[in-house]
Amino acid sequence: MSKPTPLHDQHVGLGAMMTDFAGWAMPLRYGSESTEHRAVRTAAGIFDLSHMGEIEIAGAEAVDALDHALISDIGKVGVGGAKYTMICAEDGGILDDLIVYRLGENRYLVVANAANAEVVLDELRARAEGFDAEVSDNRDDYALIAIQGPRAAAIMAGLTDAELEQIRYYAAGQVTVAGVSALLARTGYTGEDGFEIFCAAEDATAVWTRALAAGTGYGLIPTGLACRDTLRLEAGMPLYGHELSREVSPYSANLGRVVALKKPEFVGRDALANRAEKGEPRRLVGLVTSGRRPPRAGYPVHDEDGATIGEVTSGGPSPTLGHPIAMAYLDTDHTEPEHQVAIDIRGSSEPARVVPLPFYRRPR
Repeated sequence: MSKPTPLHDQHVGLGAMMTDFAGWAMPLRYGSESTEHRAVRTAAGIFDLSHMGEIEIAGAEAVDALDHALISDIGKVGVGGAKYTMICAEDGGILDDLIVYRLGENRYLVVANAANAEVVLDELRARAEGFDAEVSDNRDDYALIAIQGPRAAAIMAGLTDAELEQIRYYAAGQVTVAGVSALLARTGYTGEDGFEIFCAAEDATAVWTRALAAGTGYGLIPTGLACRDTLRLEAGMPLYGHELSREVSPYSANLGRVVALKKPEFVGRDALANRAEKGEPRRLVGLVTSGRRPPRAGYPVHDEDGATIGEVTSGGPSPTLGHPIAMAYLDTDHTEPEHQVAIDIRGSSEPARVVPLPFYRRPR
């Protein structure tokens, strides 16, 4: 049976279509997926992300434990800062991608994907052995609500007295939101400006209700997982289980920038250094088709001679751009921009061309 989030009754009351996602009952959409998508691009959407996995690590050697466990240089993250990173296996394969928030001098919050939270928790506990650090499972303590879109800051201004201009992208602070204490982070997964509100599970309904009220004049609407997927696809953001997996490394996913090979030691360092030196046989690219039929995950990609050179990892119509888009892993010698390929869409060959990621960048 799917586990409900603290906002389950709110979603049902709003008429959401619910779905199981990583063992959680989550709102897929409330009405039209394309309407929700466009609201985030032009105004704002509010998401329930309480299925994400919050894990705290604290202690005098918490940063040392994280630097050993993760591939990035966590020691460079200041208090109030955040870092996108990954936890990898010894062979460099990705176990999950994460965001790490530094809450205090010796206290960190690690946010894992829902499907991988148990794996990440177990790995962090194992990798923290021998360090003066305690790893805590705080998944049931938190609710997570995101407000994303060009009007997100204006909406948040009506919910908090915090100086929002001081909370830069990938920064966070403990503030009061909708009358309750919350960690407010300027992070998101949509390609738009926005905020993520980590509050106590028992405060979730109050924050959600107040946020919807504050956003009435700004076009804020509740938004589900379906549009979150099309938004992140347009923004070229990887999804674990699609673009990221145990079988690929950060380098094949074009995310080598998060690997801190200058660190003397961390789990997977030797394998990643070897991969960086030798290069990867396949690399993640964007694809744009000339037809109307959208590519989907798992569809083969062929070269001009019909040989299979890769596979689509995510794909679908782009509500913002007006044509189908996809991400795919292709053999490295077929990854140059404008390279012509073909996608096998249910037995028919659909011409496509390689394009740089992301497909969409928000106006600055």
